[in-house]
Amino acid sequence: MNAPSRIDRLEMRLTEQEATIDDLNRTVTKQWQVIDRLTRKIEALREQVEEATARTGQRGPEPPPPHY
Repeated sequence: MNAPSRIDRLEMRLTEQEATIDDLNRTVTKQWQVIDRLTRKIEALREQVEEATARTGQRGPEPPPPHY
């Protein structure tokens, strides 16, 4: 049986690299979708906190009592 030629080895390597790139692309795309969803959730929570703060009249966390 003949050993694979240099061209055959390069073609196999290229095919493996293309599969790896496709896998990485899918992973990065999924991660960006998660990041985008989490960013929107954080923004919604920030708006809720601002609205709640405005309704209660508070301007942030209360300072600690003087005996601290």
